[in-house]
Amino acid sequence: MFDKEGRILMVREVLDQNKWTVPGGWTDVNLTAADCAAKEVWEETGYTVRITKLAMALDRTTQGHQPPEAFTVTKLFFLGELTGGSPTTSIETSEVRFFAHDEIPTDLSIGRVLPHQIERLFAHHATPTLPTEFD
Repeated sequence: MFDKEGRILMVREVLDQNKWTVPGGWTDVNLTAADCAAKEVWEETGYTVRITKLAMALDRTTQGHQPPEAFTVTKLFFLGELTGGSPTTSIETSEVRFFAHDEIPTDLSIGRVLPHQIERLFAHHATPTLPTEFD
């Protein structure tokens, strides 16, 4: 998710040594992937969003995430429009913050998001007509 200034929303993950990532999580039963994305943003950040685009569908094992997993996971990266709320941490997050393109923290949770994926999210935000990327 991006704010009106074009900054990306990120959280510090308590369960991953307080490293930074984009909000997200596992898909819940009886919810669509987009509904789950909006729910995860709300739970981890305090912001409400309207999901507008599936930017990327990427296999975790081919992307270089660490540590490797014993199973395959397809990670879905969505864009959305902020509709309300305010920054609020949760039992999963210790900090909620927007970052400009040149401010992305170096202490990323590389099990959850990689620098090149953040770059692609900025590209999709700047050019909403880009097609969904997948591998």
